[in-house]
Amino acid sequence: VQLQASGGGLVQAGGSLRLSCAGSGHTFSRYAMGWFRQAPGKEREFVAAISWNGGSIGYADSVKGRFTISRDNAKNTMYLQMNSLKPEDTAVYYCAADLSYNTVRLRTGMTNYWGKGTQVTVSS
Repeated sequence: VQLQASGGGLVQAGGSLRLSCAGSGHTFSRYAMGWFRQAPGKEREFVAAISWNGGSIGYADSVKGRFTISRDNAKNTMYLQMNSLKPEDTAVYYCAADLSYNTVRLRTGMTNYWGKGTQVTVSS
């Protein structure tokens, strides 16, 4: 599967953004999907993941209650709705996929399927 993330931008603290990740191919629904981010000078970190049918969802503690992950398999697209954004959310956001029905392995970042990142900048 090939992935393309979009929707990043510059927003003030407290604002919202919605990221999208479009997947190519006819097997999108077979993949667990997720979002990761990498801030300057920091390691890439897990943000959120969703199983193939949306039945299992998980978030990093730092974004729980503020971010919502979802997917539309008919459109081969995954989303990340980000509300109440904070300056510490500033990072390049990457979408990832894993050919698995659950998100266990994906959450570790152990996958070969990554999209190019989209920059999110939150000003204070």
